[in-house]
Amino acid sequence: MDLWEKIQKDIKTNIKEGLSIVKEGSAIVSQRIEKLTEEGKKRYQVFTLNMRVRDEFSRLGGKIYGLSGKTRNPMTNRNVAAIVSRIKKLEDRIKILEQKPKKRKAKPFRKKAKKAKRGSLRA
Repeated sequence: MDLWEKIQKDIKTNIKEGLSIVKEGSAIVSQRIEKLTEEGKKRYQVFTLNMRVRDEFSRLGGKIYGLSGKTRNPMTNRNVAAIVSRIKKLEDRIKILEQKPKKRKAKPFRKKAKKAKRGSLRA
């Protein structure tokens, strides 16, 4: 085999190896993108729910203010209780979304014990 054939063979081999490495890398990147996309969706949902909670608090404050001169305890009003109930449900949904998934415990990595070389001094 002359030099030119050897170089061509080496180039073909390197291209094949490079392509396999690129394929493996793209699979890893794809998985990472999916994970980040899911996290982004969760954060957006939490943001949306927080905005709804803010709106409900605004309604609650307005309703209580409107009832403050008419009743002694505005919390006994059905509309106020309904708003409080909606806020609690939204709060529960936010807590669920903010929970981090439990990670599996990885098996501990055990290193092989190094054998002492003959003639070496170990204390």
